[in-house]
Amino acid sequence: MSSASIKKIIHCSKKNLVDMILDIEKYPEFVPWCLEGKIYQKKETKDFIEINADLKVGKKIINETYSSLVLYSKKKNLINVTNIEGPLKYLKNEWKLKEVNNQTLLEFNIEFELKNSLLNMIMKNSFNFGLNRIVNAFEKRAIKLFKQIS
Repeated sequence: MSSASIKKIIHCSKKNLVDMILDIEKYPEFVPWCLEGKIYQKKETKDFIEINADLKVGKKIINETYSSLVLYSKKKNLINVTNIEGPLKYLKNEWKLKEVNNQTLLEFNIEFELKNSLLNMIMKNSFNFGLNRIVNAFEKRAIKLFKQIS
């Protein structure tokens, strides 16, 4: 199983970052290797937002679609993502968000394992590089969307 963590200040409010993370259908516009994002169901209560979604990831003809459950706890400022079906044997990622001076401290943790053991070994070798590119893509998107004019 592969796992990694990243801690980073993102230059936007917590609310804006949460909205951006939960806007899964926009991921192909800025997330590396994301070809398609589709939300099938979204339920919102006072305390939670629950989303069932698919992401198609890969490049051109080599791609896979996986389904996940995204659960945002408004009180805990925490987004949990777990695998439902697809090429992943296991997925758990967690976005912890804390607002600091109208910026957001993001702690991102992920654990995953692919069903295909050969691809799993390949992913382990390039996992940190890929994860950094993805988190940087969220940061660049936040700057583009929410840059405050002084």
